[in-house]
Amino acid sequence: MSGLVTQSRLVTLEGGEGAGKTTVLHALRDALASAGADVVCTREPGGTPLAERIRELLLDPNHEPASPQTELLLMFASRAQHVRETILPALKRGAWVLCDRFTDSSYAYQGGGRGLDPELIATLEREVVGIRPGLTLLLDVGVDEGRQRARGRDLVPDRIERERDEFFERVRAAYLARAAAEPQRIRVLDASRPAVEVAAEAVSALRTWMREAA
Repeated sequence: MSGLVTQSRLVTLEGGEGAGKTTVLHALRDALASAGADVVCTREPGGTPLAERIRELLLDPNHEPASPQTELLLMFASRAQHVRETILPALKRGAWVLCDRFTDSSYAYQGGGRGLDPELIATLEREVVGIRPGLTLLLDVGVDEGRQRARGRDLVPDRIERERDEFFERVRAAYLARAAAEPQRIRVLDASRPAVEVAAEAVSALRTWMREAA
C-alpha cells in the first residue's frame, strides 16, 4: 500500500450485481446530512462528464469486445479524472465523499473476473489514483441471488452484466479475499438480508468510523 494516501472522509461501497449499493448509499448520505456534514455522492466508472463518457464506452454492449487490458486502462482513465475533478476537491473543502465503487472494483472485476495481474492493478492504483478510502463497505450476496435481483430491476443489462455466473463467482471471491487481507478498512455486510437491515448496519459502521477518524 506504499504510495497511497488514506482519505478518512472517502467512504466507498463495493459488491457484485444486485447487492443493493444504491439503497445503502442513500442511507449513508442521509445519516451524514443529518449530522450536518457536507456530502458528495458519486460513482464509478463516472463521476465527471468525461468519466461518464468513458463509462459509456466501457459498458455499451454494442461496441466491439474490449480486451481485459483495454477495460482496465479505461477504468483507470475514468478513475484518474474522477479523483482529480470530483473527489479530491470535495475532500479538500472538508466534505465526505460516498462513492459507489472505487479501486477495489478493479481488483475484483479486472483482477478476479478477467484474470489480470493484481500487481499491474496495484501499480496503476499507486501511480494514477494515489488515494484509498478510509472505509469500504462490501455488500456481499450470493451470485444467484444478486443476479436475480438485478434482472428484477427490468433494465437492459450492460456489457459486464451479461457475463456468465463463473465470472461473477471469481469477482465475489476476489472481493472477499481483499476484505480478509484488509479487515480494518473493508467491512463485509451480509447483503442477503432485507435492505432496511443492511442499510442500518451500514449506517452503524459509518458512525463508528466517524468516531474513530475524528
